[in-house]
Amino acid sequence: MDEIPLIVTTSWLAEHLDDLKLRIVDATVFMKFPEGGGPPNVESGKTSYEQGHIPGAVYADLAGELSDPDSPLPFTVPPRGLFIEKLTELGIGDDTYTVVYDQNALVGETVAASYWASRLAWQMRYEGFGRIAILEGGLQKWQAEGRELSKAKVIPPKAAFTGKQRPEMLATKEDVQKAIEDEQTVLIDSLSPEEFHGNQSADPRTGHIPSSRNVFFAIHADEQTKELYDDGKLRASFEQIGALDPDKKVITYCGGGIAATWTALLLNKLGQPNVAVYDGSMNEWASDPSCPVVKSENS
Repeated sequence: MDEIPLIVTTSWLAEHLDDLKLRIVDATVFMKFPEGGGPPNVESGKTSYEQGHIPGAVYADLAGELSDPDSPLPFTVPPRGLFIEKLTELGIGDDTYTVVYDQNALVGETVAASYWASRLAWQMRYEGFGRIAILEGGLQKWQAEGRELSKAKVIPPKAAFTGKQRPEMLATKEDVQKAIEDEQTVLIDSLSPEEFHGNQSADPRTGHIPSSRNVFFAIHADEQTKELYDDGKLRASFEQIGALDPDKKVITYCGGGIAATWTALLLNKLGQPNVAVYDGSMNEWASDPSCPVVKSENS
C-alpha cells in the first residue's frame, strides 16, 4: 500500500486488520486536572491497553519513553535516535504503514478529538516516518460499534528505518517570537476560549501569545458519534483567520504541544501543508517572563 488517508474510519481499519504490513498503535495517555487548578496529573494508558485493545495493536508510551527525558517541559520531542529505536521495536519501519488511535478522553470528560494519537503521528512524521493515519473516533468508536477487542500480547518484528527528519514541522520559541510580527504567519491557539482569554489556565501566566487566533481543538467532531464534521464545516473555522492560504505558514500551539497536533492534522487534511507545531507551547512560553502574554475579556 503506497498511500493511506490522514484519517481512516473504523470500517477501513477492520477491513485491513489482516494486512501483514499494517501496524496499529495505541497511544492513550490519561490526564486529570485538579479541581483547584494547576498542572494535570498524567497517567500511562498501558494498563487500559492490557485490559483490551484493537487486535494486533501495540502500546506506545508517549508520556514516558517517547518524550524527552532530559527536558524541563513535559512531552517535548525526544532525541531522534531514541525515538527511532522505540518505534522500530514496535515493528514500524520503511516497509510498514501505521494506524494510531487513543481513547480520546480526559479523565471524567469525553473529547471528540484523538489528540494523543495525532501527537504520536506528528512526532513520527517529524522524524520522517510516512504512511500514518489516525483512527477516526478512536477506541471509543470502535467499541461502540461492537467491534472485537483483544488482550493478547503482541510481539512485533523489529523493523528498519531510513527516513529523514522534517525540521520544518517543529516551531521553537524563537520562531514564535518572530511570527508575532510576521503577517505571513498565522498563529493558532488550540486551547479553549476560556484559556485563550486568560480566564482558565494551568499556566503560571494566563492568556495567549500576541497576534494568535483561537480555534479550539475540540470543536471539529460530533461528541456523540466521534466522527469529524465534513470538510466544508471544518474549513469555515480556519478560512476566517486566513490559515488555509497556501502562501502563508501556520504555527499551532496549546498548553503542552498535544492538542496543537490535532489542529495541525486537520489543517493538513484541508490542504494546508505549511504547518508547524510549537512543541513547548504555553508550558514554555508562559514560564519565560520575557515572552509576552495577552489577557483579554471573553466575548
